[in-house]
Amino acid sequence: CSDSGGERVTRTPGSLYRVMALAEMATWTLLIIAMVARYGFAYDGPLFFVAGLSHGIIFLAYCVTAVIIGINLRWGFGTIVLAILSAIPPWVTWPFDRWLEKRNKLEGEWRLEDSGDPRDQHWIDRVIRLGLRHPVWSFVVIVLGMALAISVLLALGSPTEWGGE
Repeated sequence: CSDSGGERVTRTPGSLYRVMALAEMATWTLLIIAMVARYGFAYDGPLFFVAGLSHGIIFLAYCVTAVIIGINLRWGFGTIVLAILSAIPPWVTWPFDRWLEKRNKLEGEWRLEDSGDPRDQHWIDRVIRLGLRHPVWSFVVIVLGMALAISVLLALGSPTEWGGE
């Protein structure tokens, strides 16, 4: 996006994280509704597949977003791991968002340039800055990576089938 002055403007890391936390909760809700319909009422329509696929896609997008934002805002490894783990049980991403907010961990802007801070010299910071400066290419790479991950998971089948009987 750009403003009227041509300067690149993107959402703040905190606002993007909030959108993804809510989207993750929404797809959890859809998946739970689909599971109740399937297992409680023997519904065998496409809702279960659509809900599962949409939740899987948003789950992966949330995890990627949490890692990028965590690195950008320098959360620390433990906080990044907690952000990812918060997506596993239903509806925990929003309380985790509130937890981050109370600790001012969602404050800050995108770090698009090297600030001279020694931490900005790490290869992962360089990759993230490059990705943030080229959001279209980053989006394409992330979507292709997620498509590959989803394809592999679909080929493996349902998690209930992974035990191999």
